Amino acid sequence: MGFMRSRIFWEFIESDFLTFAVPNTIFGIIGAAAGNSTGLVAGPDPSPVDILKRCPTVLLFSAYNLLTFDLANQRSPESIAEDRANKPWRPIPSGKITPEKTRQALLCLLPVALWYYNDLTAGDSVFRDAIIAISYGLFNLASLRLAIGPHNSATHRGHAWTALISAVILTTMHIQDLKDQAGDRQRSRKTVPLLSGDGVARLALAFCVLFWSCACASFWQLTWRTYALSVGLSGFIAWRVLRKREAREDARTWRLCCLWHSMLYAGPLFGRA
Repeated sequence: MGFMRSRIFWEFIESDFLTFAVPNTIFGIIGAAAGNSTGLVAGPDPSPVDILKRCPTVLLFSAYNLLTFDLANQRSPESIAEDRANKPWRPIPSGKITPEKTRQALLCLLPVALWYYNDLTAGDSVFRDAIIAISYGLFNLASLRLAIGPHNSATHRGHAWTALISAVILTTMHIQDLKDQAGDRQRSRKTVPLLSGDGVARLALAFCVLFWSCACASFWQLTWRTYALSVGLSGFIAWRVLRKREAREDARTWRLCCLWHSMLYAGPLFGRA
């Protein structure tokens, strides 16, 4: 019975785990590992052993927040209808759990901050990507603070780096909406591809991934080899966004974009600032 419950919880977060929980964890761990030589951390450098010990805590923190978000997000009638079109294998549309049981689980976990996004349907509004970007910023900063330990603190530069990544998320997160346009249109969700048109959304994405690769490389004063690697991946993503327009290909491009986000997070390890 415990295994089945764990399996159902996993299916709630499975499609978002590698795109939210893992990158958030990477952001915190890499920031801690880079130490105060990069200007992100004030205080003594945490030892590698201490950082490794904190890895499970950072990952569990990110997974917990993701679970509460997905339980809230997937239980409404509109979300269920959308998932029947886009993700029929999820627990509620596949009949593995009822919306009421999901609500009961949510009440045990739900932070108040998620109420606005889901129950006031902000997730369907034009502010959706802004809310996601702010959430990423808060969770990334929290992951960094967990990873560096109680005797250190994030500096102004650490907050600036977090804000820069939030700007990246704000302007590129609609890449996940390209593959879900059928269900989003049925739900009347106001996503960037549906509001601006598919072509405009793709052009904006192609520009933004290239622009932010250059901006993050400049922030960390990366060597030309590291710079070329980041820009090369972003160029490939831009090409795919413009040329590969089927839903299946959009899903693959989205996963590549998540890899690109994680590559940006590695900037402190290779930076010269």
